[in-house]
Amino acid sequence: MVFAPGPSDPFYEIMQPPPDETPAQAIARKQQEREAQARSDEIDEDIKQAREIAKKEKNVVKVLLLGQSESGKSTTLKNFRMRYAREDWEKERNGWRAVVQLNVVRSIITILGIVENELNDGSNPELDDNELIRTVDRDAELETPEFGEEHRLLSSRLAPLHSVETELKRRLGAGSESVQTDQPMVSTPFEGVPDSDLNPRRAMVEFAVRSWKDVIDYNGRPLFTNETIASLDYLSDVIAGCKDDMQALWNDKNVRIALKRRKLRLPDSAGFFLNDLERIASRDYVVSDNDIVRARLRTVGIQEHHIKFRHGPFDNPKVSPVSVFDQRLEEDPRVNRLEDSIILWKSICESKLLAKTQLILFLNKCDLLRRKLKRGIKVKDFLPSYGNRPNEVMPVVKYLREKFKDIQKQASPEVRSTYIYPTTVTDTQATAVTLESGKFLHL
Repeated sequence: MVFAPGPSDPFYEIMQPPPDETPAQAIARKQQEREAQARSDEIDEDIKQAREIAKKEKNVVKVLLLGQSESGKSTTLKNFRMRYAREDWEKERNGWRAVVQLNVVRSIITILGIVENELNDGSNPELDDNELIRTVDRDAELETPEFGEEHRLLSSRLAPLHSVETELKRRLGAGSESVQTDQPMVSTPFEGVPDSDLNPRRAMVEFAVRSWKDVIDYNGRPLFTNETIASLDYLSDVIAGCKDDMQALWNDKNVRIALKRRKLRLPDSAGFFLNDLERIASRDYVVSDNDIVRARLRTVGIQEHHIKFRHGPFDNPKVSPVSVFDQRLEEDPRVNRLEDSIILWKSICESKLLAKTQLILFLNKCDLLRRKLKRGIKVKDFLPSYGNRPNEVMPVVKYLREKFKDIQKQASPEVRSTYIYPTTVTDTQATAVTLESGKFLHL
């Protein structure tokens, strides 16, 4: 029914038809009014349904997961989804196959770049290290690696992987806008863009997408046509054919020496995949839960997921890696990564928009912290306030926990509950126990 105001309505005069309106114009006007009323009715119905849903879901909690780049946000989210959205998790499983393959291929190509540089007597200063992360290893052996004809042959036989990488990136980007992360970035939202002369290294260019949903659909496959799926099967055959050579490259003593000598390391997930090439680089490869959790697919957009929790005080988790005390931000080498985490944590605690939210802090990557400390890296050399405390995992975690706790108490606009928990979110079994029990350290 079209709305028709009475003579006493303020809109009566406005809604009267023009005095010189023709019959054809009147028909067109009435049709437009009916269409406008239909749209209005649809909007009213949508609002009504939204209110009904809101009443039914009055216990819905909105969780905002925050953290710096590579802190473990995506891995944390994967653990939540694996535990509480199992049906969708299973539907998406096969879709992660291409992502894992891209992780493997990119790691191998990065190593090949180092090998080729060594074969050229290290004369190539523009070595493509876009998947490498600089790290400090002052105890690294300075033994000179020896590269020869066997390495040239390996490099030649693995050359097809370059086209495989290009094709995988193209296929994965088919459902999403590929994001080039070579623009100037800052360490926190509160700083200006750093001067270019402060960053001597080329900006890291990493394949990225806006969201998982752009790449992995709910039918268990990437967003491809039948033709492109066949093409991906061909790429799997190429990877399987290179398996022996990839294993030989990864296990080569001189390659390991070169990696250590350059004080460079591959992403955390690289070793996990490259140590399991026998399984992953096969034609009948089936993606495991651990593969999905460790698969690196950088996302630069905001993602929204719906998960049903059985219990747990989840409200506003923040992920902070504890193993980065000796690292600097790739996008701003002036800033220590641990310092950046502290700045982010303080800004979250100070936010008036989040004043009434419960905070949960995951002190993540305790496994990597343990490895660094075993190599003899001293926390106090990078964090002077740590002093002469034991250079061991638990004392370091306890110290950082107290620091974050003090910041929360001082910065929060009002008193609130906060939970802090040391985690290694790549350990799916331990993380599952934590999520299932809902037991957090209450401060």
